[in-house]
Amino acid sequence: MTAATGLADARAPRTLRVGPRGASLAVEVAGAGPPILLLHGFTGSTRTLDGVGGGLRAAGYRTIAVDALGHGASDAPPAAAAYRLERAAAGLVDVLDALCVPRAAVFGYSMGGRTALGLAVLHPARVRALVVVGASAGLADPAARAARRRADEALAAAILRDGVPAFVERWMANPLFATQARLGPAALAAARAQRLANRADGLALSLRGLGTGAQPPLHAELRGLEAPLLAIAGEEDAKFRALAAELAALAPRGRAAVIAGAGHAAHLEAPAATLREVCRFLASLPVDDSNRHSRGTP
Repeated sequence: MTAATGLADARAPRTLRVGPRGASLAVEVAGAGPPILLLHGFTGSTRTLDGVGGGLRAAGYRTIAVDALGHGASDAPPAAAAYRLERAAAGLVDVLDALCVPRAAVFGYSMGGRTALGLAVLHPARVRALVVVGASAGLADPAARAARRRADEALAAAILRDGVPAFVERWMANPLFATQARLGPAALAAARAQRLANRADGLALSLRGLGTGAQPPLHAELRGLEAPLLAIAGEEDAKFRALAAELAALAPRGRAAVIAGAGHAAHLEAPAATLREVCRFLASLPVDDSNRHSRGTP
């Protein structure tokens, strides 16, 4: 079991660091009840899931929010191989081990959703259920995957060349995020500040190791997924509405939900509606006795 520090009563919010295979992850744990891993998107951090986490804790869940490698307060190892999907999934297993959690539900947004799917197919015994927002199973077509890998490499090089501030301006101007204008100037300023806190090398290496172009496609593996899956997309995000439907069709116990009045980041743009879908889905799951004796769980 991986060593961790600061393992106090799970009812009190706390932070800890877990060292998976030579790199340290920053983890925030709060609440009591059935555990759920929270995985943010590219350029994000645990802060970007504060709203989701607070809603889930109010509903009686224990949240385990993780900064991905190269993001937030987690380490940024110097080799892209450290960020690859299989290593990211293994790091999350180390987090669960450190907290003595046999298995957990997982909520993942965008990059975090792809990571959640990878965890479920690579370590199925550790995943009780999956909720993904704005996520995909990767790119099945080799030519499309190669093209995306080239685009991700060009973006990584630009981050290293131009720095994080220039990249953040470019990133936030992406049409995929245009609907987030409805959040208002204060929320957009906070999102910009959070992204600016990331490091150029961490973001670039994350793209090279865990970008959509680098990720192995998971379509075949998802056909054998045993865990229930809820794939969420915003109504105004046509591309990921289609991908959510694809995920729901692939997984034997999958279903899709479309959130009205939201784009790619449905959990930010329509938080109440998204949380209702997530809580309804989680409440439909059978009681899980595997975590009855895990640390801090009643």
